[in-house]
Formats: sequence, C-alpha cells, structure tokens
Amino acid sequence: MSVTVHVEGEARTVDPGTKAWQLFAENADVVAARVGGELKDLSYDLAEGDAVEPVAIDSPDGLDILRHSAAHVMAQAVQDLFPEAKLGIGPPITDGFYYDFDVPEPFVPEDLAKIETRMRKIIKEGQKFSRREIDDDDARAELADEPYKLELIGLKSNAASADLEGAAEGASVEVGDGGLSIYDNLKRDGSVAWGDLCRGPHLPTTKRIPAFKLMRSAAAYWRGDEKNKQLQRIYGTAWPTKEALDEHLHRIEEAQRRDHRRLGAELDLFSFPDEIGSGLPVFHPKGGVIKRAMEDYVRQRHIEEGFEYVGTPHIAKEPLFYTSGHLPYYGEGMFPALSIDGGDYRLKAMNCPMHNLIYRSRQRSYRELPLRLFEFGHVYRNEKSGVIHGLTRVRGFAQDDSHSYVTPEQAPDEIRHLLNFVLSLLRDFGLDDFYLELSTRDESKPDKFIGSDEDWEMATKVLEDVCVESGLELVPDPGGAAYYGPKVSVQARDAIGRTWQMSTIQYDFNQPSPERFGLEYVAADGSRQQPVMIHSAKFGSIERFLGVLVEHYAGAFPPWLAPVQAVGIPVAERHTDHLAELGQRLKKAGIRFELDDSDERMQKKIRNAQTQKIPFMLLVGDNDVEADAVSFRFRSGEQENGVPLEEAVARIVEAVESRVQV
Repeated sequence: MSVTVHVEGEARTVDPGTKAWQLFAENADVVAARVGGELKDLSYDLAEGDAVEPVAIDSPDGLDILRHSAAHVMAQAVQDLFPEAKLGIGPPITDGFYYDFDVPEPFVPEDLAKIETRMRKIIKEGQKFSRREIDDDDARAELADEPYKLELIGLKSNAASADLEGAAEGASVEVGDGGLSIYDNLKRDGSVAWGDLCRGPHLPTTKRIPAFKLMRSAAAYWRGDEKNKQLQRIYGTAWPTKEALDEHLHRIEEAQRRDHRRLGAELDLFSFPDEIGSGLPVFHPKGGVIKRAMEDYVRQRHIEEGFEYVGTPHIAKEPLFYTSGHLPYYGEGMFPALSIDGGDYRLKAMNCPMHNLIYRSRQRSYRELPLRLFEFGHVYRNEKSGVIHGLTRVRGFAQDDSHSYVTPEQAPDEIRHLLNFVLSLLRDFGLDDFYLELSTRDESKPDKFIGSDEDWEMATKVLEDVCVESGLELVPDPGGAAYYGPKVSVQARDAIGRTWQMSTIQYDFNQPSPERFGLEYVAADGSRQQPVMIHSAKFGSIERFLGVLVEHYAGAFPPWLAPVQAVGIPVAERHTDHLAELGQRLKKAGIRFELDDSDERMQKKIRNAQTQKIPFMLLVGDNDVEADAVSFRFRSGEQENGVPLEEAVARIVEAVESRVQV
C-alpha cells in the first residue's frame, strides 16, 4: 500500500513510513519541512494527502530553526559546565538567539569562552534532535528540578495560547496549543545526552549548525517582570555559513561605531543625567541646533502641505483619557495620576484627545474638510526601564503629530497625500530605502480593540489600497494595530541596512464617534455626519529620529543639519583677520561658522574639526590672503586650494540650501 503526498504542488507516491527528509535527501540546504502550512522536523512520518514544502536553512523559518537549535546546544553546554544552572526560556530572535539561566553567579567573558568550546564539541558529536510527546503530569515529573519549566507548563494549562507570548516573552517556543513535547539530544549510541521542553522543530542533528558565536551576557528578569527574579541571559548568533557570520559580525562592529549614544557624547549633542531620570534626555547647544533645524524645516513643510499649527498642554484631567480610550486600552503606558486641586490629572501620552477638543470647539462644515491640525507635542510614556535605549526609546519626547479630519470619501486621498508627504520628508533627510508595514487587529483578542468588524474591514482596505498603489513592498503585521484603528508604518533602511520604524499613518473611526468625542460636520445636505480622523507622525518622535540620523550618518551630518557648518583654521595667527572677514560673510548668509583661534597647532585644529565631523574646514595661509582666497578641506581628508572667497561662500550656501551631503 502506498501513500500519496504533494511536494511543492506535485503529487508523489511514497512507501508508508517515509520520512520528510527522504523527499529532500539530495538538497543539503533543507533543514525542515512545512506540512499543511505547519513546520515539522525532517523526521516527520508522511501521511496520505500531506502537502509538503522544503524549508531551506537560509530562509526566515530556516534561520529561526537553526538559531533555536543553537540555543538548545548552548543550554546543554551551560548545564554540562554549570550543573546547578536552571533553565528559563531560549527563543530565536532577529539575527540570533538567547537563553535565560538561573545561576548563583553572573557569567563572565571567560565563562562564555568555555561554553563556546563545549558547544563546538556537542556540534562535532552530531547529536540527533529527537522529539517525543509527553503529557503535562509526566512533564512535571521529568522536569521537577526545573522550576521555570514547571511554571511554563502551568501557564500553558491556565492560559489561552494567544496569551502565552504576552505572559512570557519567548514562551511560545516551549509551550502552546496541543500537548507538550520534549526534544532529546541523542548520542550516536542512542543514549540521551540532554533534553528540553520545546515545541520544535529543530535541525536533524547538531552537526547542521555551520557557524555560531556567543555575543554577550546580561541580566534579565524572569518573564520580563521587574518583580521577578533576575536571571542571566546569554545572547548568541548563528548563520548558515562562516562567511555570513563574518559579515554579521562586521555589521555589528559598524553599528557600534555608529552608536548614537557614544557619538552623542563625543559630539556633545545630548546626555541623560541621572538627576533627571532614565529615558529623559537633555539636548546640549550643538544637539539643540540639530533639533531646531529639524523642527523648523518640518514645521514649514507641514504648513506648505496645508496643516495649521496648534499647541496643547502637557497634562489634562484624567476623564479626557477615558473618553479617548487611552486609559482603558493603553493605561499601562501612561504615568500614574497627579492629584491637583482635588482632581486627578495625567501626563499626556498622545496629543489626539486635545486636537479633538480643538475640532469640537465650534461647528464644522464639510467645506472646511480636510481640516489638518499639527503640533510638536511633548508626550510621556511609562516605558519599562529594561527597554529604554538612548534616544530611540525614551519616556519623554516630542512628536511632530498631525491629525486630519476628513469625510469618509476624502480618506483615501488624504492617506495618499500623507504617505507622499512622509516619503518626501524622509528623502529630504537622506533616507530613501523604504518598505511599508500594514498593522491590523488581532482577531483572537477582540477585547483589545474597539469598533465593528465592518469598520475595521473598510479602514484596513483603504490603507491597503493606498499602500499597494504606492508600488512599495507591503509587509503584513497582524495584531500590530492601535486599539482604535489600523495603521501603516514606513520602515526605512539606514546606511548599513538596518530597518527602523519611522512614520506612521493611522485610520481612526472610533475617537470621532458619538461614544467618544462626538465629532461632527454639517454635510452639503444639512445633515450632521461623523468625520474620519487620520493620525500621522512623520518623524515618529524627534528624539528617535535624531538618534536614527546620528547612526545613519555616523555623526557626519549633511551641512544643513551639522551643528557647525564651517570652521576657520588659520595657518598662523596673522591669518586670523582674513578668516574672521570670511566668517562674517558666511554668518550673514545664514551659515553656522566658528573660528578656531586657539593656540593649538594647525594640524591639531584639523584633527579636532575632523573629530567633530564639521563639513567644511576653511584653511588660510599667506597665499590665500594674497589671492583673497581660502583652501577647502573636507571630512574625507581631500583638500582644494585657492578657492576665491566669493565662490567659497556661494558653494557652502548652495550645499546647505540643497541639503546635499559633502
């Protein structure tokens, strides 16, 4: 009796008991199979009617499987070397993996070197990943010495699968829908070397891990809760080839060179004083110059695009945020209430409730729509300390926040207008490699979102149609929507290929509703209708966008954003007056110029200017004074001599006004 399966759409007849690996035995890159849409080990027994697809090691799913298998090998090595270590969770993550351990003492770099050595031995042994199913009670008995695994089993028993990931990050790789399973690492003689609670799938053997490296260790609270015990987390990375690993390590080195936190200190742009608090940056004068240039430019662009500038306070009475839905649906992201004059006030986490009150302050006509309101509104988010990161994740920040109030018929054109505005703005700042992400509601958690199915379907289609029309790549993000409506976000790739979420456009049919703010406009027929509200933040936040720009440019900003656009460097003291005269011309033309008349030698002044990444270094010696000229020196080290002063001013002004990089 034979079994018929469908391999990549083609029917094939195989013997009973045939394993998935036998379908792809000639392709060494295949590490798992997708059967009926579900990932399976290559040891899976094929059944009648199975639709089977290969999973290559360099595919997204293949990389996750590789990295999750590497996490198991790391955990095995840790328990071999540190028998008292208790296991937490070890999921694959972007570009790598981690595993949490409860150990008496924190890991040190020497420990990671020993763990790597032990991992290489395990990999060389070619231990087989073998899956076996187990019921909850037997799993509890077998894992009696692993308290964190027992807790995960309890979570699985008491929580819906959709809630597991929220209860414990990474838990879905260990427990989920259906029964439990354990993956044993089997030696060549069939004996069990080690095992772990896991849903799989995994590589066939440890030998299929071609290249890996342990990166670092860090403290991490169990299940991400600061009230729980602090564990030790080891991060690692794994890749299909040694070359791919080397490229990844090079990217990390480059990212470290561009780290905005380090550059922010070196370039004297911003700092994070402990006296103020975590996630609350202050901008120094040079950082303030960049921030002001960004704000001035974006404010002017908004006005040109038909927006009206407004202003709102930082705090408001608590009931306002119940009306908007923020407290019921986003309350954990807001700071606790402030008691003022016997009432509770809140620091605002969003600007939209106050913009709604501006809209509602008088009767509106359809002739006024689209009505576009905009401000640099300072908002505050109660972020957990563990996720705060430089300027890119802070607790207090300014949003270039806008809200467009439109008729339902105007919504597609307004979203199109906003998307084009966003993309042009990002290009002006030197970001021109994008894709779009469409965030929709999580159908398994209807209580987390407000509005009817029909409203969500209509709003999602409007956004999707505009995104498809743009011609940009569109990636789905199920469950990523705001509670009040779907959104599209622009994902931009920086100079070294990393992706950053930048601008967002959100369709909101809930806040204008009678149950919320009761926003209306008088239609052409005299009836009162509800507008659609479209949220948009072009930068996302000024702080985050500035952090991204620092890393994108590695601190070497284009002249229009540079804190100091030109510096004068005299060869000798007698050349200072010539540079001072040039400086006056440049300042009159709006250029940020500084004259280095310190006692340092010229070469030291040049090094200082290069360290500060100043776009134009203007050198003057005897020949330049005689010719009424100046010598240009650039950040690259290139130099151009004998440029007439008038031409020098014109070239610098042109570079600034055209927003080009030099």
